[in-house]
Amino acid sequence: MVLQTDKFIYIMEFKLNGTAEEALQQINDKHYSRPFETDSRKLFKIGVNFSAQTRNIEKWLVEN
Repeated sequence: MVLQTDKFIYIMEFKLNGTAEEALQQINDKHYSRPFETDSRKLFKIGVNFSAQTRNIEKWLVEN
């Protein structure tokens, strides 16, 4: 999922019963940020893991 504002770009990957690290790694491995390389806005990569057991966010990580 990509969210763009006037000043920021947020690239988010979500996992269910995985890890936030895996989600962030997928963003980097699959080069999701490549279309925004020449964009002057600040870019945030966000990996989020949801737990099916707790039905909530287990962990999230941000890389900028």
